[in-house]
Amino acid sequence: MAIGAYAAWMLAQEARSLLTRLARLEPFALIEPTVLAAALMPSAQSAIESQLVQGRRALRRMVVHFQAWLRREAADGASMASAAEAQRRFTFLRLKFNAALTQFDLFNEVITQRSEHKTGVWLAGLDIVAADALALPGNVYQAPPVICYLDRGPGAAIRRARTRLPGGGDNPVAIIRLPRERMIGSSIASSLVHEVGHQGAALLDLVASLRPMLQAMQHGGSGLVHVWQLWERWISEIVADFWSLARVGVAATLGLIGVVSLPRVFVFRLNIDDPHPVPWLRVRLSCAMGRALYPHPQWSRLEQLWLSYYPLAGLPLGQQRLLEQLQASMAALVGLLVQHRPPALRGGSLAEAMAVHTRQPAMLAQLFRSWTLAPAQMYEATPTLVFAVLGQARASGTLSPEDESELLGRLLTHWALRSTLDTSELCADVVRHGRQPGRAFDYPLRRMT
Repeated sequence: MAIGAYAAWMLAQEARSLLTRLARLEPFALIEPTVLAAALMPSAQSAIESQLVQGRRALRRMVVHFQAWLRREAADGASMASAAEAQRRFTFLRLKFNAALTQFDLFNEVITQRSEHKTGVWLAGLDIVAADALALPGNVYQAPPVICYLDRGPGAAIRRARTRLPGGGDNPVAIIRLPRERMIGSSIASSLVHEVGHQGAALLDLVASLRPMLQAMQHGGSGLVHVWQLWERWISEIVADFWSLARVGVAATLGLIGVVSLPRVFVFRLNIDDPHPVPWLRVRLSCAMGRALYPHPQWSRLEQLWLSYYPLAGLPLGQQRLLEQLQASMAALVGLLVQHRPPALRGGSLAEAMAVHTRQPAMLAQLFRSWTLAPAQMYEATPTLVFAVLGQARASGTLSPEDESELLGRLLTHWALRSTLDTSELCADVVRHGRQPGRAFDYPLRRMT
């Protein structure tokens, strides 16, 4: 049956309505009111706007092509196209439109928080911390922009850059969701840098380079097969924990304890579908990795504190036995991580690339004493080093929670403002010298949709 005049007219109206609604999706730069210091980094803003513009243009072309097809079929008396076929094509377009809205809402949720008083500026400061946590010397990879936002719940999460977005296309930035309840204390660094570690591990292909070693331990290693199978299953989260420890030291373990301090049944629960290690074991592994990277009595002290919170007594014997088997292989696992030299680092280890020798507890304590006498020095240090120093001070009791929160609020504001002014100065320098900057928005405004 042919499409029919009424069906063709109705679908043409729906297509026009779709284009009208699509035209109302304006760039974030025109609709989000934020102070300059709270704005996204230009590279992130440009990447997001470009991604959404390309998606809207592609969808517009698809709708225009559908309209042309509909007119041809409706005018062709011999056409075999049916109303059902026309409706099927339009339904596909509407699904693509909803996918475009999903992408818009994904970024809108992140960007809208930048208009919140103080919170927006602090988030911009956390963007700077994340960029520092992801940076490695030697140009071993091209780091994507990272943007942060807050959400409810105790845990953090990341949507990695260069992964597929809902509806198609690659995510142009890494988006990190942070727990609002952690703002602001040094434990925010534990959540943030752990998620950054997932992005860094993907860029270095760390998990793929470690899996053969873990599989080798299952076939001829010194441990039990099922134990090393579990370590392999959990390796992605373990690498991210390692990254956090290498960047911010004991602050990573303190923050982890804060996240997984749950009712006892959850702390000991083993879910084979969960990529995270058993929480009870995960804290012990964090202490073991910290002890290997930064030898100090604090790790044994933290581990004993954790064991006093959640003693093994009372667990079923089979569960106790499995946890003991995992503990017995932990030293070998930590050795693999510390000594691992992924191909991307050209012979270097991750610990060497992150210069963990500059974050030894005694050195961090000395820096805190120096900064107490000369606070200006702290504002010149890299953000992850600052978090490592303040986390060490919290662990040793030389920094109170109240002073920590006040200090971090000032630091995040400082980093956001400094980045904004540096960017403005760079743009002004380009103008003064007559150079042409790369233009992210070199199309007429009317074509932004």
